[in-house]
Amino acid sequence: MRSDESEFSGGPLDGRVMPVLVGLTGRPPKVYRVPVPGTDGAPETVLVYRLAPAGRPRRTRWRYEFDPEGRARQRLKWPWSKA
Repeated sequence: MRSDESEFSGGPLDGRVMPVLVGLTGRPPKVYRVPVPGTDGAPETVLVYRLAPAGRPRRTRWRYEFDPEGRARQRLKWPWSKA
């Protein structure tokens, strides 16, 4: 498996550059979820980062931006589907 260095912006991972596994096309996943274990019996939380282009030339082509709401992935709504 191949990995690529990706920059994280916003949230607890702000400014960090970490290796992220890439697919066959060389592009990282659209959503990166980071599980954080809870302390003292607290439930575990999941940090959600969404893929965005890096914009100006940097070390990486892609970066992940923090999504504080952690919205669920939006699905396409086809006119013939019932749900």
